[in-house]
Amino acid sequence: MLTLILAESALETIPQNLWNHPAVRQHAKRNRKHPGSMLLDRSYHHAAMKRLEQSERRGRPDIAHFSLLEAQGSPLNKERLLTTYVHTINDHVTWVNPEARLPRDCIRFSSLIGQLFESKQAPLNTDRPLLTLKKQTLRELIQDVKPSHILALSRLGQPQTLETCISNLSQEIKPTVLVGGFPRGHFSKTTMKLADKVICIDSEMLETWTMVSRVIYEFERALSLPKQRIDAIR
Repeated sequence: MLTLILAESALETIPQNLWNHPAVRQHAKRNRKHPGSMLLDRSYHHAAMKRLEQSERRGRPDIAHFSLLEAQGSPLNKERLLTTYVHTINDHVTWVNPEARLPRDCIRFSSLIGQLFESKQAPLNTDRPLLTLKKQTLRELIQDVKPSHILALSRLGQPQTLETCISNLSQEIKPTVLVGGFPRGHFSKTTMKLADKVICIDSEMLETWTMVSRVIYEFERALSLPKQRIDAIR
């Protein structure tokens, strides 16, 4: 079983100090929503975000969206061998039920996550939610997960092929992989200290969803899962 954590993700509702900015007011009016119930999105709020701390790392819900579509649609997840969490830059954590079928459309996804920040679970009034959200630091999440080994992917890490590293990781009882859910920059020092090993898997920066798909596929290969699934239909 692999635990995947999108760490420090650029996923948050619009901060209150931006609610009165013209770009935010116009977007909220167009969508007939209160600014506080909408996700911060650089595509719409670029002008407003200039006043935000660490603005270059925020306002990219598409990163979590694309990455979750990769994870949820993978054979590893279909075999119930994957657990996925999204940790945000403001220390909220979303657990994603392996059975969850997320919207393919970015606008619908953003609307769903905006509702999730308000209600803390989706759908409401069910004993088996597909998404849950709570205020939690990455350290607290890891304490709950209790991983046997934590691998982080970062350009600041030791150069190593992903194939070799995941092959070794698959031997662990409860392996966990941290992938950055932000558009640029590096993990914070606090996050880096949580990892047992930090590796760099390419000479260039790779998109988050690319790293997610490669991690999952290499883990599937290490378990011989592709062959097992093909053998099952022969």
